[in-house]
Amino acid sequence: MLTAEQIQQFRTDGYLVLPALSDAAYCQAVVAFAQQELAAEAGPIEYEADTRYPGAPASRDAEGGRTARRLLQAVARSPLLADWARGAQLTAALRQLLGAGAALSQVHHNCIMTKQPRFSSITGWHRDSRYWQFQRAELISAWLALRNETIENGCLLVLPGSHRWTIQPEQLDTAQFLRADLGQNQALLQQAISVPLMQGDTLLFHSNLFHAAGCNQTTQTKFSMVFTYRAGDNAPLAGTRSASLPEIAI
Repeated sequence: MLTAEQIQQFRTDGYLVLPALSDAAYCQAVVAFAQQELAAEAGPIEYEADTRYPGAPASRDAEGGRTARRLLQAVARSPLLADWARGAQLTAALRQLLGAGAALSQVHHNCIMTKQPRFSSITGWHRDSRYWQFQRAELISAWLALRNETIENGCLLVLPGSHRWTIQPEQLDTAQFLRADLGQNQALLQQAISVPLMQGDTLLFHSNLFHAAGCNQTTQTKFSMVFTYRAGDNAPLAGTRSASLPEIAI
């Protein structure tokens, strides 16, 4: 269970690290599973080339074009993944933050993230809720570090408290990333901090928290598992992509 101080930290900063929520044996088992899925090219997979982010291959046919970024639909891939996403230790914390009736979205995140050497991309400053369509932009993602995450291998960077910021449309580019060329944004970006994680740590973060990530400058692939949850009274809007798959009660 979260303490009152942890709950307040999440409300204030928009994120919270839960140390050692999973053990090394579990994390290694998920990495081994992910490596098997990658070797088999078991879809659905998002490739780095699909993102068009800085550093990504120009197309799937270019050098490094088959570098995977995300193994999608994690819950449906194996009980090994689904059981963690619905596990008591994680969901107890989520229900404290989201309330009774919380649910796991199978549309958003629900994946194993793979940040691979050489062809991994740079992810600019964004809010995950930019393309999500719920009654409120108040979802929570749970990010499990399957290996240690550092600045060198592309750990997350965050702007603490940015889930409460009011951002004007002109501060964002056409893809809804914060524009680094604007003076008012440069002042905001000076507040950025890194969030290194040890294997087994879980990061909870608000869907409106601005975050970014660099590329992997090491020789080992970084693996993370990510799921997204919403409150019982924050249903996806009917007819949108956010409502395109059934949700799972937690």
